Amino acid sequence: LLGLSIATLSTVTHYGLHFTLISDISLEDNSYRVIHHTAFYLGICLSMTLILAALLSSAATVRESQCLTAMGFFCFALAFCGLLPAACWRYTHSSEVEDSMMDVYDRVYEEVRRNPSSFRRHDLTAIHEAFLCCGKHSPFGDTAIIEQKMCPPGQAWDAGQDCLREIQHFLKKHLDFISTLLGVTIAFMIYGMILTSFLWFSIHFSSNLERKGKYVLR
Repeated sequence: LLGLSIATLSTVTHYGLHFTLISDISLEDNSYRVIHHTAFYLGICLSMTLILAALLSSAATVRESQCLTAMGFFCFALAFCGLLPAACWRYTHSSEVEDSMMDVYDRVYEEVRRNPSSFRRHDLTAIHEAFLCCGKHSPFGDTAIIEQKMCPPGQAWDAGQDCLREIQHFLKKHLDFISTLLGVTIAFMIYGMILTSFLWFSIHFSSNLERKGKYVLR
């Protein structure tokens, strides 16, 4: 279940409208596109490792195989070693993801503000419709008229939300969900390593006792 959950979350993160839109618009010098693809491939590899570990552990329990149990333990340990750096990166570099997404919007917004006929106007409108926002609040007074023209249809500028805040709020909710899933998965990886170790020793000692059917009463 954890493997399927991580695979689903990775797919949503990679193919979701909000993330693909920012990834397609981002420039080459922006780090978001690299983070976007790396997170997807890492999540898929991690989910496949978890599913393989579950299958090997189940088969090892049914067949009482030491080899399969050891392979299951190795898969759990491999997933655990991959989860720890991912969790550390989540807490130490979360601002990098947020800054890269908002930087994409800033660049597109400023380009359209300087040149309203720019081809980036379509990208800016797509961001506004995806995040249900309109422009950004600025201390300068020359942006109100421009932002009125860039609001989604039927949304007045006075009711429009600051896009930088909306992107930040959306990303915070998504990262909080990822953090919860990472924490649960790490806990189950520790449990999985302990359980497969116990199963390996149980199978090992039960096969070496060779006393089945030889017990007598005294």
